Amino acid sequence: MSSMANIIEKYLHRLIEQSEQKLVEIQRNELAEKFNCAPSQINYVLATRFTIERGYMVESRRGGGGYVRIVKVPLNADELDLVNEVVNLVGDRISERSATAILARLLEEQVIAPREAALVKAAISRNVLRIGLPARDQLRANILKAILITLFKNLK
Repeated sequence: MSSMANIIEKYLHRLIEQSEQKLVEIQRNELAEKFNCAPSQINYVLATRFTIERGYMVESRRGGGGYVRIVKVPLNADELDLVNEVVNLVGDRISERSATAILARLLEEQVIAPREAALVKAAISRNVLRIGLPARDQLRANILKAILITLFKNLK
């Protein structure tokens, strides 16, 4: 059986996909009531499953009429914009979890193939990069950027 977080995530994904604008506005408390869970569970799902690395922006307004807006952010189609966008996402250092989320997004958007994603994921895993932090996250960022820039240059 799926965890509550997985169920909430699937529900929100379905709402976003059904929306013409690829966004959804929800009230955190109403969603918590719908799934009979604490609002903190909704916060957890939003913070871990709807990140910029995964292709989402989450805007939140608190208070009586507060809402949460989740927007699916498409990747730019232009090659140079795509390279810049991904390099900016990666930054100077990146965790294995964030790097994996970026790869999953590129795979979902069909920018890279499953085999390419698997190779990159293997190259940047903590089992391979056996050095301490923060050097490991810095090395992972450098490797990820170098591989993705090379892949993007060979897209056409």
